[in-house]
Amino acid sequence: MADINIQRKKSSPSPWLLVLLVLIVLAVVGYFLFRSDTAEPVEQAPAATTSAAPVAADSAAEAETAPPLADGDAAAVADMAAAEGPVTADELATFATAETDSPDYGRRGLQMLTASLSSLADRDDLRGDATVAERRNDLTSAISRSSEPNASLRPGFVAVAGLLQAIQQKGYPDLEKPVAELGEQARSLSGRTTPADQPALQAFFTKAAGILQTLDEPAP
Repeated sequence: MADINIQRKKSSPSPWLLVLLVLIVLAVVGYFLFRSDTAEPVEQAPAATTSAAPVAADSAAEAETAPPLADGDAAAVADMAAAEGPVTADELATFATAETDSPDYGRRGLQMLTASLSSLADRDDLRGDATVAERRNDLTSAISRSSEPNASLRPGFVAVAGLLQAIQQKGYPDLEKPVAELGEQARSLSGRTTPADQPALQAFFTKAAGILQTLDEPAP
């Protein structure tokens, strides 16, 4: 009788063991991926900080350079007034009626008024007055912008009326009404210099010249 070779059947590995191995591998891979993701923002943080620094520096530079620009504007206005020379009330009145056809009529008249008022504000009886000095600074600030492209002249006219009012209140009670009317005229001006604006500009310059004629003499 032949011998029958009986071999014991090998047991297959448990499927749970395979699942456990797969989970371990995934956990290891996920750990390294998580570490690499969290490390990147730490490396980029210094770059973001350094890029913000120039912006703050530029803002600080603009703040530091602003005062010199204002001083330059004031110096330019002073130079303009000096170049213009003393402008009398009669000269302004003549200009108001004789130069209406000038294409730069409004700006030229405003420059003449600024020169005249700058000289007037330096008079001994007005130089130390705080209100006059403040209104003169307002005029300086307004006139310094009048030469910019497409700039409105209206702030300059309003500042002229404000300075005249400050001088009038120093001892010219008879000029209270004319100066108040000049202020209303200034506020109603468009600030442009078109032919349609010439009549209103002429009326303003003529009235300002009449007020300056009275202000030529110190207050009684």
